[in-house]
Amino acid sequence: MKRPLGAQISHALKDRGVDVIFGIPGVHNQEMYRGIEEAGITHVLARHEQGAGFMADGYARASGKPGVAYVITGPGVCNIMTPMGQGYSDSVSMLVISSCLDETAARKGQLHQMKDQEAAAATVCDWSHTAHSPAAAYGLIERAFEEFETQRPRPKHIQVPIAQLEADADPAPFPNVPALRTKALEPDITPVLSLLNIAQRPLFVLGGGAQSNLWRQIVTQLGAASLTTYAGRGMVGAGYKLDFGAALARPGSADIVASADLVIAVGTELAEVDIWREDLGHTATLVRVDIDPTVLSDGQRASVKLQADGESFAKSLWAATEGFKPATGWSEEEVAKARAGWHAETDMERPGIVPIANALRDAMPEDTMIFSDMTQFAYVAKEVWDMHRPYHWHHPFGFGTLGYALPAGIGGAVARQGKPTAVIIGDYGFHYTMPELGVAVELGLPLPIILWDNGKLKEIEDSMTRAQIAPNAVIARNPDFCKLAEAFGANSVAPASLDEMVSAVQAAFSANGPTLIYLTPEVLA
Repeated sequence: MKRPLGAQISHALKDRGVDVIFGIPGVHNQEMYRGIEEAGITHVLARHEQGAGFMADGYARASGKPGVAYVITGPGVCNIMTPMGQGYSDSVSMLVISSCLDETAARKGQLHQMKDQEAAAATVCDWSHTAHSPAAAYGLIERAFEEFETQRPRPKHIQVPIAQLEADADPAPFPNVPALRTKALEPDITPVLSLLNIAQRPLFVLGGGAQSNLWRQIVTQLGAASLTTYAGRGMVGAGYKLDFGAALARPGSADIVASADLVIAVGTELAEVDIWREDLGHTATLVRVDIDPTVLSDGQRASVKLQADGESFAKSLWAATEGFKPATGWSEEEVAKARAGWHAETDMERPGIVPIANALRDAMPEDTMIFSDMTQFAYVAKEVWDMHRPYHWHHPFGFGTLGYALPAGIGGAVARQGKPTAVIIGDYGFHYTMPELGVAVELGLPLPIILWDNGKLKEIEDSMTRAQIAPNAVIARNPDFCKLAEAFGANSVAPASLDEMVSAVQAAFSANGPTLIYLTPEVLA
């Protein structure tokens, strides 16, 4: 039956598998809230639109489904633009739906007015469009979900004029069957097979788009070595003897890449934030497999390019290489030596964190999903903490925003009800989205929040020192974080030793709400 379009939109989203929406209602988008409960969708009330966006991001990464957020005109859209930019850089399926003013050219001085809200949002997402009719709103929703399935996942923004949200509309058409994603079939990988047949030191570089649980079997079957981006951690799994780990950012990894006689990069941009140098370092043939054609045409100049998703490539490769004689050019000793050297470098650069990270890793169940922030603790842990499975450590890799981890962890925990989820955040980053702690309390999420407090923006202080700049503006007055957490209704603990930290973390996974675990470098004393 006819309902206001704002209500019909929620029903259209429910028909496409949406169970949770993150957002904040306001006078301009309240019609979007008319149909949420009626459609059987859970709404999570954020404290700030930035928090809502990061929650949708975390939900998407944890569930594999698009994260959806509702925000208001003007400041609501502006506030969620940082999460949209983060989602764009990290390939996250996120749909942001906002209201917009009916007229902006002929009328000035309206509440929440922007000069060009659609264009502003378009700078940080895949596309931003205005739905001037119910048919346009339904069509854009259909397009967004189609592209989430078939293209590189990235945020989309749909805005609907207030008058359209309030006007009665027919229900949305039932969802179409999505198109098939571009897949790699066995005939497509023939050039890769020919190269693998003669390679003695094949090296796989796996990114977040590698998307398969077959990589451990593949590299073992081929006798290949592996390197992963930070986003690709866990693709091979912990303990593979020829895995160099997430060490692409280490300068010495270029020498390893140069020593390979075949390099196959799957689902990775090989961007600055992946390798922190201009070139990967390969001297042999480079094969690139990616769903995004812009990646295939970049400056790394691959000799063999295959536009396909990582999962279908892995399946075809696994089937086609059965019976291949494993290569023998790599040795476990050279891999172990390189890894030990890189771990020592990491420990030297940011002293004292490695033993804490090791203890924390051992305290958590293997299937814990971790959301980390821009903090030195995470920078170290990403290099030395081997993951048993992929997509279980999420970080603001590309955009690099502070304040990501807490709301993203909340979104992840909502998606993973009954499964262990944890947050690692620094003292300064916690300030950015601190109020979202109230959401975790309201939802009763058993979420360990490991807060690393070194009393300053230590990474920036170190960078200033290296640049011979007298460090300034790197210290902010912190509150008593434990009392603050308790004021929100959360649990808190300040461990005085690694043993106490381990006990606190393990207890937090079964607590009746979030637990702030306050760590300082003195925990090693």
